[in-house]
Amino acid sequence: MEKKYTEAELIKYDKEAIISLFLSMQKLTENLSLTCAEQKAQLEQVNKNMNLILEQLKIVNHKQFGRSSEKIVYDGQMEMLFNEAEFSIANKYVVEPELEEVCPKPYKRRKTKGKRDEDLKDLPVTVINHELSEEELKERLGDKWKRLPDEVYKRLVLRPAKFEVEEHHVAVYAGEDNQTIIRGKRPVDLLRNSIVTPSLAAAIMNSKYVNAIPLYRFEQEFSRNDVVLGRQVMANWTIKCGERYLSLLYDRLHREIYNSKVLQADETPVSVNKDGRPAGSKSYMWVYRTGKMHNSAPIVLYEYQKTRNTSHPREFLKNYNGIVVTDGYQVYHSLERGREDLKIAGCWSHARRRFANVVKVLGKEKAKGTLAYDALKQIAAIYKIEGLLAELSPEERQRQRQLTVKPLAEAFFAWVKQYQNDVPPKSETGKGFTYCLNQEKYLKVFLGDGNVPADNNAVENSIRSFCIGKHNWHFIDTIDGAKASAIIYSIAETAKANNLKPYNYFELLLTEIPKHMEDTNLDFLDDLLPWSEKLPIECKKQNQ
Repeated sequence: MEKKYTEAELIKYDKEAIISLFLSMQKLTENLSLTCAEQKAQLEQVNKNMNLILEQLKIVNHKQFGRSSEKIVYDGQMEMLFNEAEFSIANKYVVEPELEEVCPKPYKRRKTKGKRDEDLKDLPVTVINHELSEEELKERLGDKWKRLPDEVYKRLVLRPAKFEVEEHHVAVYAGEDNQTIIRGKRPVDLLRNSIVTPSLAAAIMNSKYVNAIPLYRFEQEFSRNDVVLGRQVMANWTIKCGERYLSLLYDRLHREIYNSKVLQADETPVSVNKDGRPAGSKSYMWVYRTGKMHNSAPIVLYEYQKTRNTSHPREFLKNYNGIVVTDGYQVYHSLERGREDLKIAGCWSHARRRFANVVKVLGKEKAKGTLAYDALKQIAAIYKIEGLLAELSPEERQRQRQLTVKPLAEAFFAWVKQYQNDVPPKSETGKGFTYCLNQEKYLKVFLGDGNVPADNNAVENSIRSFCIGKHNWHFIDTIDGAKASAIIYSIAETAKANNLKPYNYFELLLTEIPKHMEDTNLDFLDDLLPWSEKLPIECKKQNQ
């Protein structure tokens, strides 16, 4: 135990001894303070590391169990989870819809007194009469009665899939010499000598590539209708139809997409079971679509590739001049550096993603006052004004962006640079700041062109159908299957983007394209393009 000096004892020491004692005590105090400061710094670093670990853990848990949407909803009750049907009607008065609400019409009916409504234009109508016999009328009304206008009500009926066999009889004729034989003209068939028809192939494609139903489930549905049709057979039909017929339209759409001033691109991994590599190797579906804000008809094209390197978009876009909106993937940036006629634009949706992650896991109240919350508010202000400019012409949109959006964007980047060092670089907010500053050049491109959207959401929406299907069937079996899937997904997504009915459109293509397989001129495809005015009305949605 250290000795404690009293006042009387200190008086006995001379001046030099007291000074020496004081300096020793001061040195000891400095050493103790330094030790405490080091311990405090170490403790603060441990706390920072713990906070980073907890933040990442919360974000991982939220990605696994939380909302998948990036839209932040602060108010209201928890969204429905498993009990969708019960949640949808709980404590609500459900109004039974009218038939016209379920099947919207492109026009308003004119009613004439004493007559029924004219037949529905886009759905067949079966009239069912409920009448009384002459005997019953005489018994209840006597000999004199008259018929008033019918009381009409309507019901919507769904009839399950019906299968029927087409049996084609080709007439055969022989001349008097029995040597000359001629036959009746046989129509061009889809996959000659196969039992598949355009309607059946279209149903299979619509089921798998539009509704994300695996072929084995379709096989089970066939079986329940007493039709034995294996998934291998259906897969073979799909691949052959994609390669032989639909690829012609795909190539035409590939040329058409170059006419758009703005494209949007993205890619997603996919597993191909038999591609010559070890099991589990990643392949990729690359997706390109015309710019959302460009006035041209929308085109969505998938392309299968075994890797994710620069050579694939370089080849796909080799004849394209314009602007491509992408995420921050470096492959696109290196593509821009090698060309003067190609510019890459960034995605503000990706810029806000890490800040949104922080706010989601913390909740609105706890997140208030954080840099992530402030960043999200500033980006939300940019999006709010963008929403007001959506209906303007590209020229006017560009002018308004310079006046209203550009100052907000410049202020945001200045703010990020001011506070970048106030957060750990490895934190979610720090990573968000780093992303924004690294992408600043690309995130500002949309300010100078009214045709360029602020984000890449349109192409990500186009790739969603594939991602949903991918979770259902997990992998594609062969490279041929992957390439055929890319072609069919392209046509399905382009059809949907142009307000077509995918099933009817597939059926039309598989009926018409085989008729022209011997043609050297492919101009017939003009009438089959998704925006062609010559498409049958059955292919077009009426409630656009």
